[in-house]
Amino acid sequence: MKDSHDLLQIGEVARRAGFATSAVRYYDREGLLPSIRSSGGQRRYPRSTLRRLAFIRAAQNVGLSLQEIQDALATLPDARTPTKADWAKLSRAWRTRLDEQIEGLTALRDGLDSCIGCGCLSLQRCALSNPDDTAATGGPGARYLPAILRHRPHPARAG
Repeated sequence: MKDSHDLLQIGEVARRAGFATSAVRYYDREGLLPSIRSSGGQRRYPRSTLRRLAFIRAAQNVGLSLQEIQDALATLPDARTPTKADWAKLSRAWRTRLDEQIEGLTALRDGLDSCIGCGCLSLQRCALSNPDDTAATGGPGARYLPAILRHRPHPARAG
């Protein structure tokens, strides 16, 4: 068991990590954070929890799901503070995902610039047009834009 001087109260963890106490409790319940209960039933957290919360924030910013974050954290030690090597190993797995997101956002930016600048303003030629709501058959959310930006040339640039 950790020395009680090495343990932080939930309010201190939340304040130092920049999370709401409800988020800390939630991550604790979901098994993302190790905690110890005091004799009065209060949660106490090792200092390494601050690094875990920083990891959770970074992973969320990359777009990892809670399950992916949980799987990654499960590979880290509960009994010691994760090392630089621990974090480097986990973050290497994000590199491809980040590169894909950067590529997608760049294509989106460039595609929107050329679409706005092309001046076609023609629903007959526009690749984003959705006559008779045919995109609804593909499911919810944006359907054409991501595919257009990755796989099809813009109509104004085609042949």
